[in-house]
This record gives sequence, structure tokens and C-alpha cells, in this order.
Amino acid sequence: MKKFGLYLFGFIAFAAFTSCNEASIEGRWVEPVPGMEGVVQGVNLEEGGKASSINMATLQYEKWEKLGDKLILDGKSIGNHQTISFSDTLVIEKLTVDELTLKKGNFVVRYKRQ
Repeated sequence: MKKFGLYLFGFIAFAAFTSCNEASIEGRWVEPVPGMEGVVQGVNLEEGGKASSINMATLQYEKWEKLGDKLILDGKSIGNHQTISFSDTLVIEKLTVDELTLKKGNFVVRYKRQ
């Protein structure tokens, strides 16, 4: 019976350790705006799948969904007197407590948590 208790303790400790290391994708993710020192842009991924843009007037994120290693961002692109709905699927290359790297083809964006 002591052996079972030891195994149970080991399993609980392992589960607690792995759940603590799992970073949440929810949050405010930003990157520097090229050529504009001190200015950032990005996306706010809120609880419940709501998304919003950070400092991007022409790209309005509305919702998000994480499926495995993919992040799906939906929204509207606004410009030239027209509004176009979009849905982008990006591969999550890296996700830590303070870093998020997304990739789509040759396009790579590296965010920091704000």
C-alpha cells in the first residue's frame, strides 16, 4: 500500500509541475512598430475567444480560437473605402509566459506579453 501512495504522490506532483509550465495564450501580445521608437502594436486575446487589435486602426481583430498548435484570428481589414472580413490561421511556433511566436508561410511575428 505504501508503494501505491508513493506512485500517487509522484503522479500528482508531475501533474502539478506540467500544469504550472503550460503558458496561457490569453493576454496582450505586442511587437515594436518598425520605424516608430517606443510604439507597439499587436493583439489582445481575451477570455472566451474575444480578440481586439492594439494600435492597428486598419486591422480589427474580433475573435480567436486555439486548435492544437494553430491560432485562428478572425476580424476585419479596413481600408480604401472598403471593409473585408478575414480569417487567418497561424502556427504557434513558441509560447511561453512572456513570448509568442506565430508563423504563416514565410511570415513570422514575435510578440512579447505586455
